[in-house]
Amino acid sequence: MLHIKNALICDGTGKEPYPGEVLVDGNKIAAVGPASFGELDAEIWDAQGELITPGFIDAHRHCDLAALYDSDFGEIELAQGITTAVMGNCGLAPVPCAPRYREDLYDFLEPCLGKAPKESFFPLVSNFMEALAAKKHSLNLGVLAATGAVTTAAKGFGNVPFNGESRKKAEGYIRDAMEAGAFGLSCGIMYTPECYSTCKDFAFMARIAGEYGGYLTAHIRGEGSTLTESVEEVLEIGRQAGTGVNVSHFKVTGLKNHGAGIERAISALEKARSAGQDATADCYPYTGGSTTILSLLPPTVLAAAGPDVCGFLGAREGEALLAGEIQKEFPGWDNMVSSIGWERIIISSAANPAWQSLAGKSFTEAARETGLSESGLFCRLCSENQGKAGIIVMSMAQADVDRVLCLPYVSLISDSLYGGGGMPHPRLYGSFPKFLREYVREKKLLSMGEAIRKMTSLPARRLGLRDRGLLAPGMAADILQFDPARFTDRATWESPKQLASGLTKILVNGCEPASGAGKVLRREN
Repeated sequence: MLHIKNALICDGTGKEPYPGEVLVDGNKIAAVGPASFGELDAEIWDAQGELITPGFIDAHRHCDLAALYDSDFGEIELAQGITTAVMGNCGLAPVPCAPRYREDLYDFLEPCLGKAPKESFFPLVSNFMEALAAKKHSLNLGVLAATGAVTTAAKGFGNVPFNGESRKKAEGYIRDAMEAGAFGLSCGIMYTPECYSTCKDFAFMARIAGEYGGYLTAHIRGEGSTLTESVEEVLEIGRQAGTGVNVSHFKVTGLKNHGAGIERAISALEKARSAGQDATADCYPYTGGSTTILSLLPPTVLAAAGPDVCGFLGAREGEALLAGEIQKEFPGWDNMVSSIGWERIIISSAANPAWQSLAGKSFTEAARETGLSESGLFCRLCSENQGKAGIIVMSMAQADVDRVLCLPYVSLISDSLYGGGGMPHPRLYGSFPKFLREYVREKKLLSMGEAIRKMTSLPARRLGLRDRGLLAPGMAADILQFDPARFTDRATWESPKQLASGLTKILVNGCEPASGAGKVLRREN
């Protein structure tokens, strides 16, 4: 037994902190309350008046490969108070994987997930979850089935419509994942090959996840001029599937879309919620996003390139086409280059050592340094890195980010990528303490109780985690202690690899994290 005394309890419900005590029995919370439990035969943990909260839940991290192959995995997460991390987001996952598409899939994922060992191969999500469970982890892990990987395994990476055979394969992959305990389904509608899928295709896949109590979380088709239409597309998928939906990293990009653009999208989401639809969203506390360089490719260039996109861009024909198309607008596709400019797009990583010195520089700066045009540099980066380059896009307005994070149905996430090389996005290291520092302590936009709810019980409810996210009897003993005045992020755009600091103590399933007490969590159907 563990008796936590002299605590300021913030229990995850949204209620404001109150003085009290917590009793932990093994890996579960036995009692919580404002009254003293008296003298017990238990180990005493004196919180010394600091905050005691549930462990934070990051429902959106791209740690699929890091959790298996990075010996330091858990250090970055635990320093932020993250006791549960969920992978498989944005439709981007290394599993399920068909042998013939393994190389294409893993090359495409590398800027987001990092490099996988050659022997890394999992035909099914159930195989992947077994491999996760076979390792010791310092935090809890959860998995989403990813429609990008499902689509690739079922019918390849190109613009090939679903047919009877590929639909049957996709169904088998999703059922395997859900029966293995996946929380739900994620999609990345803007990415290849999912950009070719229809609303009907996504509804078909989401319906299967819904049969098991899962939901669909979506990296929508467009986050700029087409934001509202893209949100409405996901809402329609949810209606057709009869499944709950979540808009991943809800934001508006493009200078001309700031303000009014996010308000129109919020109205669409709230209209659906008012009509009774199960629709939520999540957001990270930064004005820049991070993704793969290939996400900047116009649809006309993708169509002309065929299967060898990087080879096409390395040829004169491809470079000439890209130079002409990169500034154009296309229906249903948001052009990040024309909407924010090359000067706001930063190179964050490159697989080829010859290009790594450009990390941290904008395309405008890097083009000047290399003597290339921005579009010419883009083509060289794609062709000489085989598409394995990451970018940071400074595309959002702070007022819009603040507006979204204060919505009561929006959870906090990090959307952390693990393929960022020397200059990763600072959200990998700092999202959760930054949120508390900035939104509670400095801006005072949220109360402490509401901010903690957005990092604990709100994502737990969305994921279907019945025993996490609250300090309450019977809940898992994922517990944090910290002084809000000292718990802070240290990662910056200029120096992103800085661990958060100020967390006093952390328990995962009632144990010190170093004991490897983390579990692979599975959805209860």
